[in-house]
Amino acid sequence: MTQDTILANAQLVLPDEVRIGHIVLRDGHIADIGHGRTVPPGALDCGGDYVAPGLIELHTDNLERHISPRPKVPWPHGPAILAHDRELAGTGITTVFDAMRVGSIPSGKGRYVKYARALSSELLAMRAQGVLKISHFLHLRAEICSETLIEELAEFTPEDRVGIVSLMDHTPGQRQFRDITKMKAYVMGKNNLTEQEFADHVVKLQGLQDRLGARHEAAAVAEAGRLGAVLASHDDTTAPQVRVSSGHGVAVAEFPTTIEAAEVCRAEGIAIIMGAPNLVRGGSHSGNVAAQDLAERDLLDILSSDYVPAALLMSAVQLGALWGDMARGLATVTRTPARAVGLGDRGEIAVGQRADLVRFSHADGVVAAREVFSLGRQVA
Repeated sequence: MTQDTILANAQLVLPDEVRIGHIVLRDGHIADIGHGRTVPPGALDCGGDYVAPGLIELHTDNLERHISPRPKVPWPHGPAILAHDRELAGTGITTVFDAMRVGSIPSGKGRYVKYARALSSELLAMRAQGVLKISHFLHLRAEICSETLIEELAEFTPEDRVGIVSLMDHTPGQRQFRDITKMKAYVMGKNNLTEQEFADHVVKLQGLQDRLGARHEAAAVAEAGRLGAVLASHDDTTAPQVRVSSGHGVAVAEFPTTIEAAEVCRAEGIAIIMGAPNLVRGGSHSGNVAAQDLAERDLLDILSSDYVPAALLMSAVQLGALWGDMARGLATVTRTPARAVGLGDRGEIAVGQRADLVRFSHADGVVAAREVFSLGRQVA
């Protein structure tokens, strides 16, 4: 017989409220939910800690950080994938859409090299071997300003667990880097470029956009359909850009950079994703709109840890305090992202859902994941 795991005396973060109770985990799923402070025999007494659904991360660059811990310093993919997987588990993330760039610039001194197909094959093989602690899907970041986007997308199939394809246009002077001085500081610092090398980089990207941008964008939209993936936009800045995204069938907008863009996303029925680090830090590192400003205007649906995995839980709790509703705050990292990408089996505490859970404490301003379960198995 399967032995039940029971988490009791916990503040259960339910879809619409937080209530003291217990959860019974059986065969990888939630078998029962009870209310009150009773601790059944053999149960884990959570001592009043919160228990929420496992966090769902739609866009993180964390795996890229592990495969290249320093500029131009590669790291073996297997150990990098394991380190990334365990880091996310330790922060309460139980489902991740690993962001990988597709579209490279192999000519000249271009800093983009192809890596996504090989990395995703290794990740999927490790998943099949059962060595990963949490659930992994792929998020292909289709780099419009590249030379090889179409060829790289063609290497993926519907069997590759591609859940999201996002339209990434990093042309200098628009979207995320409308302020080229912000781009200059970021790119030169990250890649140790000289002033002339940066100037050449800008000219090259602008030329790629002029020559291939429209063709690449159309191809990425078509490939998302072929792969059965949700289509996302990235860094929409103006109302016309959002309307183009809507026409493509974009379901989620990642990091709109202005209030104007977010307002049009809301009107078009596009879910709005903002960065957790933006919220925690109190503003965008690129000088764009602050996540809190959107939250206060009811223009924020989903949070993404982006480049700091631990920020996801912190920011959701912060939103709960801002809105005066912890259940609503946690929904931005659980149920809402799950439903936005078509996952109906996780993201809320309900009978029959996957037993993906995070127990966390919140005291003196410190949010700490204490125990994490994936399919009912403790992974952190």
